[in-house]
Amino acid sequence: MWLTKTEVGKKAISDRSIALSPRQRSALIIFNGERSLDDVLTMLVGLGFTRADVDHMLSLGLLEEVSKSVASNSNAPIKAAEALGGFVELNEAQSRYKLAYPLATQLTASLGFRGFRLNLAVEAAGSYSQLVQLFPKIKEAAGAEKSLALENALRGGV
Repeated sequence: MWLTKTEVGKKAISDRSIALSPRQRSALIIFNGERSLDDVLTMLVGLGFTRADVDHMLSLGLLEEVSKSVASNSNAPIKAAEALGGFVELNEAQSRYKLAYPLATQLTASLGFRGFRLNLAVEAAGSYSQLVQLFPKIKEAAGAEKSLALENALRGGV
């Protein structure tokens, strides 16, 4: 199943008109029709996001199902390899993203108010390359020692 935000969902992100837990808000940002429901659930398992959260967001009208053909066509631009110090195959990039995303959100959330905007940027990052682009800012804000696990996840050595 492939899900994307509805107009109500987009509005809820921008104006916070619907009360959502942080994990639901993170997931809502990620649902863009480019990942299957299983992929999103796998990505957010560390945050405690479950199928019950998805069902809740569907009942609120925040998400809607998209056809698989539309979703697979929207992936066409990212099927090319992503780069960081050389080319990374798509499957490898997805694996690294799945490891790094929860670490990045947890790290930026722990920064409190001074990391608020950075946390929002991480939550909006939908790909490995976007996380890589944010890493220098995360490292600067959190410090080299605290960001070491994230760096290792992005480089592929956990």
